[in-house]
Amino acid sequence: MSDNKTRLAIVDDHPIVQEGLQKLLLNAADIAVIGCFTTGSDFIHFLKEHSVHIVLLDISLPDGSGIDLCREIKKLSPDTSVLALSNHSERSMVLQMLQNGATGYLLKNISGEELLSCIHEALNGQVTFSHAVKEIMSRPSVNELKDIPRLTKREKEILQLIADGMTTTDIAGTLHLSPLTVETHRKSLLQKFEVKNVAAMIRAAIEYKLI
Repeated sequence: MSDNKTRLAIVDDHPIVQEGLQKLLLNAADIAVIGCFTTGSDFIHFLKEHSVHIVLLDISLPDGSGIDLCREIKKLSPDTSVLALSNHSERSMVLQMLQNGATGYLLKNISGEELLSCIHEALNGQVTFSHAVKEIMSRPSVNELKDIPRLTKREKEILQLIADGMTTTDIAGTLHLSPLTVETHRKSLLQKFEVKNVAAMIRAAIEYKLI
């Protein structure tokens, strides 16, 4: 296995899903499937001993919830990207996964081409959704119909760059600002969206069609 390949794991208790994903990912020259697991506990045991760049995680597992497992994965290995791959299309599921640190949420009806695109977006630091999930998230629920945050032109620029996966240093260089100024804008954006983390902010921005 080449050291520069992306190390990907699959956690799903359906053999047909595991087999289908493995066949699909065989065609991706830059991705190596390093393990398939049917339970969360088996994967956690593996993760304690091995580096995993990205994991495709089902929500429903025999030994517990993928939502809880996501939090455990991020606590154990913060650099591991978690992509939910599920049949559950409930908006609440998507939100819970994002709140627990997931990098994205995909429905299992996703095409092969779109799956690879989402994997690469996640590896580039972007929060990513399959097309069907984007449609779900773009329809604001009744209890989330708040006033759209009023953003300055600069805040809109920074919001878009954050959504593109750029770091504070990258944004500072692009906009010719100091990193401290960018951080101040980032904190202001979190306050205006009334959220605690970037993933939730991007989700809200998508709802409000600001990005």
